[in-house]
Amino acid sequence: MYRILRIFLSAAIFAASCIAAAPGHAEKVLRVVMHSDLKILDPIWTTAYIVRNHGYMIYDTLFATDDAGNIKLQMLSKHDVSADKLEHSFVLRSGLLWHDGTPVTAEDCVASIKRWAAKDATGQMLMTFVDTIAVTGTDSFRIKLKEPTGLVEIGLGKPSSSVPFMMPKQVADTDPNAQISDFTGSGPFVFKKDEWKPGYKTVYVKFDKYRPREEPASGLAGAKVAKVDRVEWLAISDQQQAMNALVAGEIDLIEAPQHDLLPLLKADPNVKIFDWNTLGSQFNFRPNWLQKPLDNPKVRQALLYALNQEDFLRAVVGDDQYFKVCKSYFVCGTDLETDAGMGPLLTSNAKKSRELLAEAGYDGTPLVLMNATDVSFLKNLGPVAKSLLEKGGFKVDLQSTDWQTLVARRVRKDAPAAGGWNAFMTSWFSVDVLNPVFGAFFSAACDKAPAGWPCDQEMEAARRDFARETDAAKRKQIAQKIQIRETQIVTHIPLGQTYLPAAMRKNVNGMLKAPAPVFWNISLD
Repeated sequence: MYRILRIFLSAAIFAASCIAAAPGHAEKVLRVVMHSDLKILDPIWTTAYIVRNHGYMIYDTLFATDDAGNIKLQMLSKHDVSADKLEHSFVLRSGLLWHDGTPVTAEDCVASIKRWAAKDATGQMLMTFVDTIAVTGTDSFRIKLKEPTGLVEIGLGKPSSSVPFMMPKQVADTDPNAQISDFTGSGPFVFKKDEWKPGYKTVYVKFDKYRPREEPASGLAGAKVAKVDRVEWLAISDQQQAMNALVAGEIDLIEAPQHDLLPLLKADPNVKIFDWNTLGSQFNFRPNWLQKPLDNPKVRQALLYALNQEDFLRAVVGDDQYFKVCKSYFVCGTDLETDAGMGPLLTSNAKKSRELLAEAGYDGTPLVLMNATDVSFLKNLGPVAKSLLEKGGFKVDLQSTDWQTLVARRVRKDAPAAGGWNAFMTSWFSVDVLNPVFGAFFSAACDKAPAGWPCDQEMEAARRDFARETDAAKRKQIAQKIQIRETQIVTHIPLGQTYLPAAMRKNVNGMLKAPAPVFWNISLD
């Protein structure tokens, strides 16, 4: 009966939500150029930010982070914790609907939590503390813990990749290692799959049945009010072309304009710059532990000596006001910032790199280094890495693709000669690397770790100690221990911090400061 009702209502509600603007009301369309084209649609299957951004358009979350970094209730009306801190009870707020018109239930949320937790590094760590997750009513569920941890709120309120988005149960029951094919959400916008044309355009329309919270919008929390009827993501990879379109008024917003174009955009009287991601981002180099030669820890340590941050930052950003050299694996300017173990590293010490390669018996096997050329703030990383690594004694096979192809390829465990890879570079929002539990690349959980698949019991034990600890000073000590361990095993390498504001027409107002670019609260005035 439930499935029949869902199918019946699906057509009616979706049609209503997609209907053209009423007579006398001009449809408000926000046209945006994002940092990448959207080709993958499952935000649990991949950590790619464009897919996370897509997730925020159509899905909702149980908790959300406000602009002060506080975790707030979002889909929930109530969250209680027992005196012994072993039992968490949750109640959904009333009026939540899926885009097909059926009610959001606790059963949907429990299935969604389980799928997210099977894939995400934070979720995996959380589940080591969980005894049971059980539905207790149509709109309520309970998590029982084996021992106390603060990861329940922190994990379920995780603001960036991978975000625990809530999906209908039949969708959330999809194997986390397979991609979903149903994109029914409960968020403020509906994905128009019939208009989705990868390489050209992605379309979302306002979901008129969405019931926002009463609190004002703040970061990712509060009222998610869609103030435009339609949002179009236009795939324009040429940054000069995107800038010209913005200046001409053909588009309304560029999420990530190229740094060297910012002075030109600032000079235009009809354009304004807005820094929505105030914590910035961190460039990362990710080695593949499964394939030679980076299966050898000494070879991975050689990477730390061969590379330096400033060369990457100057090649990609150029302007000092938009970057910061920061050897801390955790973000500089935050509580866990530390230089522990990093003194001689990331200094382009080619001599030391070559010595380590000799000790490791490196035979000149080329590193297949994947490089994304369609994302402005990533495309110059590859040539810099190739140059520095070759000076350090490596042979490098730089293979350039678009970002979405890289994302699809990086999950392959094949040998490089058979379509696999040895390393790639990416950028994490700083919010994703604030601690060793959030940071997916810190996971050394072997096959359960993200692409790169590092495997180290000592690292996993330290991450668990961090998750268990509640004292701030002791947590920092554990973070320092983790950073030192990183210099020994090298799950990834930080390549510096960057900052990149959005550019938009002056009639675009209401963009929120948040850990992800979101399009509710934006108006065209």
